[in-house]
Amino acid sequence: MANFSYRAVTKEGSTVEGTIEAADEKTAIDRLRNSGIIPLSVTAPKEGGIRKRFALRSARADLMTFTTELSALLGAGLPLDRSLNIIAEVSEGKDMKAIVQSILRSIREGSSFSDALQKHPEVFPRIYINMVRAGEAGGILDVVLEKLNEFLESSKELKDHVISAMIYPAILVVGGGASIVFMLAFVLPRFATIFADIGGSLPLSTQMILWFSAAVTNFWWVILAAVAVGVIMFRKFIQSDEGRFRWDSLKLRLMRDVITKLETARFCRTLGTLLKSGVPLIQALNNSTDVVSNRAIAKALESLPKGAKEGKGLAEPLSAIKIFPPLALSMIRVGEETGQLDNMLIKVSVTYEKSLRESIKRFMNLLEPAIIIAMALIIGFIVLSVFMAIFSIFDLPV
Repeated sequence: MANFSYRAVTKEGSTVEGTIEAADEKTAIDRLRNSGIIPLSVTAPKEGGIRKRFALRSARADLMTFTTELSALLGAGLPLDRSLNIIAEVSEGKDMKAIVQSILRSIREGSSFSDALQKHPEVFPRIYINMVRAGEAGGILDVVLEKLNEFLESSKELKDHVISAMIYPAILVVGGGASIVFMLAFVLPRFATIFADIGGSLPLSTQMILWFSAAVTNFWWVILAAVAVGVIMFRKFIQSDEGRFRWDSLKLRLMRDVITKLETARFCRTLGTLLKSGVPLIQALNNSTDVVSNRAIAKALESLPKGAKEGKGLAEPLSAIKIFPPLALSMIRVGEETGQLDNMLIKVSVTYEKSLRESIKRFMNLLEPAIIIAMALIIGFIVLSVFMAIFSIFDLPV
């Protein structure tokens, strides 16, 4: 048994907070519902209460919280306007509180929920709005919000996994780079003074290292300016359509396995969720293409709506562009033949999210030692060059 912190709303609309003992999160939610209150969030208590108070909030986190709370309130039978009013009262972020109040005003003025969301594109993406619109049209808004909540949670989990996998290599690069800069800027200049006082001929490798050290020491501001200009120009280049396409094409050639699995999982989960929510296939394909971040793959997927309009379905146009893995294409084809395309797309996304984690793990297992070896070679070359100079000056045997 574990203790879970919860925040809930009573039938009268008042907010209550506390802790509850249960075997797992699902059991805690069921116990709260049976007690006559509507759980908004149930989490295991974390160490360090101050951390929660000063945690940085993002638009994505606010969107997930909003979706979770609204789904719970609508699922409990509360009307939309009352649910939004409760969310506005319990919202912790000032920006999100103002947005929810704006949405509530728009609804009371006669706008639909989806139209009210559309006024805040910085928080609610187009796919979110289209799914809500489909839920409104079908009278299943609470069901659509529940699927949206699952979609956002799975997307966040996948993104967090990718980010966490990159932390250690980033630390290696920063630490190794700092060590190299320290040697070039502070250690080698002292050896350069000693070699100059003693005199004598230095090996070519030592001369190269000392020259580079002098450049770093005397013209560090030029190097920093050049790096800054290079970064700005590169960012400007990839912000253009042509530059982004070329950069994504290069990444696809270098890391095809990882990127293909990532985009396959993202596209299939989005399309499957949209179809389950009642969004028409053509509109769902357009929205799903928008979530593909690699422009080279997104451009290839632009032909899918045309193929669907011509009655070719989904598997045949996907096979023609030769982007998705064979297993994914086979599963999609089976889904079309059995009339379970939406469920099969979700299964494809789950399969490739799991496969992606394994591919990232293998990639990191290769990348981390490669970074260590590269840093060791650079530092070793610097140290060896210094020792060779010492040996040559004092005529010591190597």
